[in-house]
Amino acid sequence: MAYPDLRAFLEGLGDDVIRVDAPLNPRFEVAALLAEMQASGRAVVCDNIKGYPGRRVAGNLLASRRLAARALGADEGKLVDTYVARSAQRVPPVRATAAPVHAVVHRAPCDVAALLPLLTHYEKDAAPFLTCGVVLARDPATGQRGMGIHRMMYKGGNRFGILLANPPLSQFLANAESRGEPLEVAVALGVEPALLMAAVVKVGPLGPDKMEIAGALRGAPVELVRGLTVDLDIPARAEVVLEGHVFPGVREPEGPFGENTGCYFSNTSPVVELSAVCHREDFIFPALVPWTADVDTLLSLAGGAELLGQLKSLARGIVDLELVPGTSSFAGVIAVRHCPSHEVRRIIHLALTLDKRLKSVTVVDDDVDIRNPREVAWALATRFQAARDLVVLDGMEGYVIDPSSAAGTGSKMGFDATRGSGPEFDKIAIPLEAVAVARSVVANLDWRGTKV
Repeated sequence: MAYPDLRAFLEGLGDDVIRVDAPLNPRFEVAALLAEMQASGRAVVCDNIKGYPGRRVAGNLLASRRLAARALGADEGKLVDTYVARSAQRVPPVRATAAPVHAVVHRAPCDVAALLPLLTHYEKDAAPFLTCGVVLARDPATGQRGMGIHRMMYKGGNRFGILLANPPLSQFLANAESRGEPLEVAVALGVEPALLMAAVVKVGPLGPDKMEIAGALRGAPVELVRGLTVDLDIPARAEVVLEGHVFPGVREPEGPFGENTGCYFSNTSPVVELSAVCHREDFIFPALVPWTADVDTLLSLAGGAELLGQLKSLARGIVDLELVPGTSSFAGVIAVRHCPSHEVRRIIHLALTLDKRLKSVTVVDDDVDIRNPREVAWALATRFQAARDLVVLDGMEGYVIDPSSAAGTGSKMGFDATRGSGPEFDKIAIPLEAVAVARSVVANLDWRGTKV
């Protein structure tokens, strides 16, 4: 099922949406509530934002694999396979016949915070930050369209700092600055999750167009309309769009900000000055709290699925891969089948060199559930010996937001937690017939353990 916009996705979730009527301050309280409700695995809509009557904030949109599967209209058990298959396809965007996002237009806005419920997430954050805006731009050198999710710090008035550490937009800005020109940008806020997923897909310098990937993921073309003050196409059904320019050579302090690492990160970053804010009449403002399951889901699908595909093309016996939740994709687990120890070591080296974010990887046999931390810990406890099975790589490229990476370099390690050949490594198991009986009994119990 294709969701044309965020509100259609929320409406289609039914019981997978929790609505909150309690008044919440956009400074800390909304983020605190969303963090507290992550464990439910359901999306949350906050209907009562202090200081912004009639405005709503929607968060936890990808707080579980179940929600991600629903966003793609896929079976949860086949989420990664569906994502990989669709992200390899292309569905070009189309020109919109209507633009709901242009219902209300503020040209040359003087106080963006008066218009939008900008959220402050963590106690030492320097200011409110936009965390799930899809930033769109065009390469002045080639005309190539690009997009990505880049944090933006509100500096007051119509100015935001923007962290442009990753391509393609970092290269677009470099090309614009080499010409002494500003880089035009548009920031789409409140898009359906499939478009959000496409924004973090890693693509090469020559494409493909992420808008075409978004169309493939959502199963329908993305509707685009021309910006009002920038020469860019924007999603016509976004809830809010910011338009502006990144001026060449301008850098200012940005942060501290509570990053996806679970630590604060500051930078000296470019600055965006907005030329327009447009939005729907009753817009829904999106929230994505850093270092939560939302981020884990996005990174796992984008980075994890891509790395899995790369590894399968380079090595035999690879079954599955999981980026460990809460690690900002710095740690991964790989399941293999019938791999000798020398091939496991090769897989470790490949994984740690292919993905610069990955700092540690654990390889287990496919009798281990890689999404169950208890089982992975068990494999490490019973199948791993440090002197024999530990792989360490030093002098590797570090990741920009990793606080432990000194001068941009660091060390990586791999754990071979695959089984030996003897029967002593056989994993204990209860017969499947007995498990089926037990599950049917549990299904007929209420929460007190008594029969319904």
